[in-house]
Amino acid sequence: MISNSNIEHRRMPLSSVHANTWFCVCVMASAMEEFQVIVHTLPAPTSGTYSILRLTLIGSEGSETPPISVNAGANQHHLLPGSACVVRVWSQVALGRVVLVRLRLEARTGFPDLDWHCRGVEVRRLCDRQEEGAGLQHQGAEHFPCCRWLRSVDGDVELRNGDMCLLNSETVQTLKDHRLKDLHTKQQHIRWRTFAEGVPHCVDMTSLKELGPNLSYTRQSPGINLQYLRGFAERAESWSSFTELETMFSHNGSQNTVAKYVQAHWAEDWFFGYQCLNGCNPLMVRQTRLLPPNLSINSDILCPFLPDGSSLEQELERGSIFLLDYEMLEGVPANVINGKQQFLAAPLVLLHLNQEGELKPIAIQLQQAPGPQNPVFLPSDPGPDWLLAKTWVRCSDFQCHQLSSHFLRTHLLGEVCCTATLRQLPEVHPLHQLLMPHIKTTLQINIQARASLLAANGVFDKAVGCGLEALPVLLSRATERLRYRSLCVPDDLADRGIHTLKHCYYAHDALRVWTALHRFVSGWVDVYYLGDQDVEQDSELQSWITEIYTHGFLQLPHSGCPQSFQTKPELSQFVTMVIYCCSALHAAVNFSQVDFDLWMPNCPASMTHPPPQTKGMLTEDEILSILPDVNSTCNLLITLFLLSQPAADYVPLCQYREPVFSSGAPRRLVEKVQAELRAISGEITDRNKKLELPYDYMSPDRIENSVAI
Repeated sequence: MISNSNIEHRRMPLSSVHANTWFCVCVMASAMEEFQVIVHTLPAPTSGTYSILRLTLIGSEGSETPPISVNAGANQHHLLPGSACVVRVWSQVALGRVVLVRLRLEARTGFPDLDWHCRGVEVRRLCDRQEEGAGLQHQGAEHFPCCRWLRSVDGDVELRNGDMCLLNSETVQTLKDHRLKDLHTKQQHIRWRTFAEGVPHCVDMTSLKELGPNLSYTRQSPGINLQYLRGFAERAESWSSFTELETMFSHNGSQNTVAKYVQAHWAEDWFFGYQCLNGCNPLMVRQTRLLPPNLSINSDILCPFLPDGSSLEQELERGSIFLLDYEMLEGVPANVINGKQQFLAAPLVLLHLNQEGELKPIAIQLQQAPGPQNPVFLPSDPGPDWLLAKTWVRCSDFQCHQLSSHFLRTHLLGEVCCTATLRQLPEVHPLHQLLMPHIKTTLQINIQARASLLAANGVFDKAVGCGLEALPVLLSRATERLRYRSLCVPDDLADRGIHTLKHCYYAHDALRVWTALHRFVSGWVDVYYLGDQDVEQDSELQSWITEIYTHGFLQLPHSGCPQSFQTKPELSQFVTMVIYCCSALHAAVNFSQVDFDLWMPNCPASMTHPPPQTKGMLTEDEILSILPDVNSTCNLLITLFLLSQPAADYVPLCQYREPVFSSGAPRRLVEKVQAELRAISGEITDRNKKLELPYDYMSPDRIENSVAI
């Protein structure tokens, strides 16, 4: 046994250990094998701790050294930020190869119990050369990266070297056992719970304290000025005039060129169609070859809005007719805001793609069931009627955008994949390391969202047509309609017929970003899976996709979600989908919100009157009385401002800080994808210089690496 009486202390030069070495300790005992161990603390100011660190080396045959105190007893040094503590250990039994380093943090009596951020541990075997004067020689160091916070409540934490591998590649039983132990521990802490019936399950946590320091993060706010949106809380009334609304807008949107463009063009038909392709919800519009059977319209009525001499049937055959269908909103209970009943619609919209490449609405039916009290609105109707019909569609789009395109497809999907990854893929698994930088932050942001935005007195309760009663209904319907193909960009764009549209910049950019990510992921898969058989035989991977299918896609066969993986291409596509949805898709549907919603009539979150049942009875000024009240407008905009700005310290797409990406094949793959993404950013910048309204939400340098807001 090693005791304190065997400890010799000495100060070593800074350069003799590591660039950030602060102190060192030597532990000596009469034994068979001798090791030098260096324990590194992250340089960040709060990374150190008063607590006592105990360390054990574990060999390939299961033998281990007795635990030693690295910074206690006769040793008066501390685990300070940036320090490297050197320990020389003699083992009385043959360890063989050191495969694990066990660390245990214990609170020091009389001192605060602070967490400690360990950067990693280096282990060197010291060889005794028999030649005269040769002395002890260092063998190459074995690195055991940590890069995480350790707490006294964690008990034993075991580190293995940084080499990623599959379970079938493990040749040391001690490491196989550690792998299983790691997953078992995670599964005891990370559990599933039901958020709402028919909705993807979420992590069973309600506070960031439960989440712990390694799964939580601090986001540096970009510094948002909300001064001109506050102070309206008592105004539970309609805007008195468009002039009053413009006054509020000018104080909050004077520097936002996109929002000012939206205000100038929101009522124009071409801009309505533009937003279907490039607005904050580009996921709804699709090409159609058939008229919806519940759209009550005589095709001859639409001829004035089509090219001369053409019929609706001919335009359908050409593929120039597109459809918006908000059927998932039918019958969804509407909210009550400021004591007033709100209303929802479930519109059907036909749009025509003209020869200039503009997509324009040509028919709007505001409810699904045809009938005399559900007229079809046309561009030839009185201006206020047509404008209100389009505004109703924009309100419906807001509900589907927020809960289906945004929350379900990016936030909830990311949380499902993160939870499954923590539970089923050990940290040494190559897909765990690849995915976590893109999905880890979803746990914190979703816990916060469920406790605030989606809770009583949150913004959905106080300002959105789909309030707390409607939330689970609409999310359940969106989940039931979710298809795996719609999450994979090439399939989605082709299925909706928008991949070739000249002015669909979302489609162009999404396909380029997806292609770069897919090449990156495929290269990663090639490194660790030599063939399809390796994919099939990876039991951890199969458990992972089973858990995602069960808790994310709720075992719905029609979703098309894989229930297992048989081939490398299947695996590469799925992993690409996860990374894309949690980075690029989130950028497209989240960071565009203030631009398109700041001018409230363009995208009202609620409507205070039911959909019109007749035509010709409305003036443009009366539209204001149907739109959201002053206080709910400003309440929503405050939230959107807070959620729609990237953090001041955001991590761009495929920029990695984790050690596994810093060398070898992973580094080469990262450098290649980063070069591709830089080229895409440059091409988007060049294109945008020629556009009246630039589209840059999908430029890789503006895409956050994960869902962090």
